[in-house]
Amino acid sequence: MQVSRKEQLTRDYLALVDRHLDDLLAQRVSEMLELNQIADTLCVSHKHLIAVVKETRGEHPCHFYVQKIIERSKELLQDSDLPAAEIARLLSYDPSNFSKFFRKYVGKTPGQFRAESTGVLLSV
Repeated sequence: MQVSRKEQLTRDYLALVDRHLDDLLAQRVSEMLELNQIADTLCVSHKHLIAVVKETRGEHPCHFYVQKIIERSKELLQDSDLPAAEIARLLSYDPSNFSKFFRKYVGKTPGQFRAESTGVLLSV
């Protein structure tokens, strides 16, 4: 079955975000890419990228970028001993902004998430 150009662009976008997050976490790059930079890498305008991803997946590209950042954050919080502040820095966030970002999408701070997912109680 042949994949449409729009579907291929969406797949390429999602794959590029995954590779970029791998590069951030491996410290091969130090800054989070902006949507316009991703679009440039894919050789399309950011408006076209937004329209195509919305059409093929029903959400703005940033929705998927955020979800992937949250997924990676959760994995690191569960599977590593890295402090939340270091995870934030690896993802090019200021630690306090990362905590607010994480809480907005997960409903709890990184520390609360780690404690609940690993069964470790936080001292109050």
